[in-house]
Amino acid sequence: MHRLFKYIGGDKAIWMVVLFMALSSSLLVYSSIVTLAYKYQGGNTMYYGLKHALFIVTGFGFIYVIHKVDYKYFSRVAQLLFWLSVPLLLLTLLMGANLNNASRWLVIPVINQSFQTSDLAKLALIMFTARTLSLKKDQLGSFTQGFLPLLIPVGIICVLILPANFSTAAVLFTTCMMLMFMAGVKLTHMATLIPAGIAALGLVFLIASVKPDLFPRAETWKKRVERYFGDEPDRDGNYQVEQAKIAIATGGVLGKGPGHSTQRNFLPHPYSDFIYAIVLEEYGLFGGIIVLMFYLVLLFRSIKIVQKVEHSFAAYLVLGLSFSLVFQGLINMAVNVNLLPVTGQPLPLVSMGGTSLWFTCISLGIILSVSRYVEQGAKKEEEKKGGNYVVS
Repeated sequence: MHRLFKYIGGDKAIWMVVLFMALSSSLLVYSSIVTLAYKYQGGNTMYYGLKHALFIVTGFGFIYVIHKVDYKYFSRVAQLLFWLSVPLLLLTLLMGANLNNASRWLVIPVINQSFQTSDLAKLALIMFTARTLSLKKDQLGSFTQGFLPLLIPVGIICVLILPANFSTAAVLFTTCMMLMFMAGVKLTHMATLIPAGIAALGLVFLIASVKPDLFPRAETWKKRVERYFGDEPDRDGNYQVEQAKIAIATGGVLGKGPGHSTQRNFLPHPYSDFIYAIVLEEYGLFGGIIVLMFYLVLLFRSIKIVQKVEHSFAAYLVLGLSFSLVFQGLINMAVNVNLLPVTGQPLPLVSMGGTSLWFTCISLGIILSVSRYVEQGAKKEEEKKGGNYVVS
């Protein structure tokens, strides 16, 4: 392992977290794809297992290549990705593959792989927000010169994601607001969004009631909230939650063991949205806490990077990307244990996925790129002083 670290830079704790999460993902996905394999591949679980392994291996390739890139180049890339994501989101809404009244995917013709454009948009917007915050750091106290130039791009991307994926739009909007707050945007400016957001949400449901075709997912959002807060259980609507509860209850403290899940045969999407329920069933409370700790370590080490980095763009970039990944992971876990209404958020780097897993790896590569820069700067300082450099 020590020899391997000679060829990679950046925070070694993050590398270890990523490695263990990828290994855990391989075991969990292979265990949870039984029904999917019988439905589409005649019981051939190796098809999905090898496909997922290929995405993980290529994802690690992305992490390695990107972490070698100077993070300053990402400021220019952010502009390109932002302006690319806007037409792609529009194209997805108009011509994307439709599933459960939601157009979220475009199909890449050559490799016949579905591509969720919101994953690109999330990465692009966080990078673009970090860039704008660093450029306007002296104007953040102004509503027109500081806040509006930040809010408009966030609004454009979130509005384009919203019709097909409310939870993704909400997570992305929250991440960007958190970045603005940490950067020093006035709370009074941000507070103006509360009545505006309530009015906009009311308008969406009003339009959906008159023209259901414009917001076909609005009824789904409404039902999920009603089921969650309802006094009497809706057995059909709460099916996913009830099956997840059974998985958690039967898992106990130590779990049933790898590959011994029974609820994988009943849970919808046990390999993605409800994979944390499989974690708790097969590895018990102990395994669930370990997975939770992975995300907390990732956030903690990212904050350590932010504290050491000198440039504001790098700090906002690491903060935004790490918070987005950890926040999404916490939401997935909260849904699985019935702390939040059902959403469509996968568990980053653990759930089965194609391009979504790749974009997670790209985000981690960017975080490690900044970490590598911090590491090299610290090493140069130690060399100037004539001391020995030790990575903390």
